Amino acid sequence: MSEAMGVTPHVAVPAADAAPSAGAPLATAVKPAVPAHFQSFLAFDFGVKRTGVAYGSRMLREAQPQATVNAEGDARWALITKRIAEWQPDALVVGVPYHPDGAAHENTAKAKKFARQLNGRFNLPVFEVDERYSTTEAHSQGAKDADAASACIILNQFFRENL
Repeated sequence: MSEAMGVTPHVAVPAADAAPSAGAPLATAVKPAVPAHFQSFLAFDFGVKRTGVAYGSRMLREAQPQATVNAEGDARWALITKRIAEWQPDALVVGVPYHPDGAAHENTAKAKKFARQLNGRFNLPVFEVDERYSTTEAHSQGAKDADAASACIILNQFFRENL
C-alpha cells in the first residue's frame, strides 16, 4: 500500500498531538472486526458532475459496477450515504487523476478533497489510487456507463496492488 504502487492510504492521527502512523488508514469505524478475506470496498471515480461507483470484496477480487451518481453537492452526498448504508463497505477507494508524467491534474485536488470528505463523513478508511487512463480504458472497453466502469478499473487496480 505504498505511493510507489499507486495507492495512498489516508493516515490516522490518534490524538491531536500525536504523529501520524505510517500506513494506517485515516480512520476506522467502530464495528465488529471482519476477517480480511471478507472485507468489502466501495470505489469512486470522482467527477464534478458524475461520480462512478463500484463494489467489490477481497474474496471475489472483482469489482462490480453500480449506478453512477449523477448529482452534485448535498444531493450527491445523499446518494453516496444511501450506497454506503446499502453495501456497508469496510473501506472506500477513490481514484485520483494525474497527468501521464505524474504531475497533478486539474481535478487531483478535488478528488483528494472528496476522499477526505468521505473519511470525515463516514469514518471509514479511504485509499487513494492513481487512476491515470481509467476513463480511456473504460471507453476502449465499450462501457455504456464510463464512470461506473472507471470505478471498477480503479477498484480492480487496488485489488491487484494490495491483495
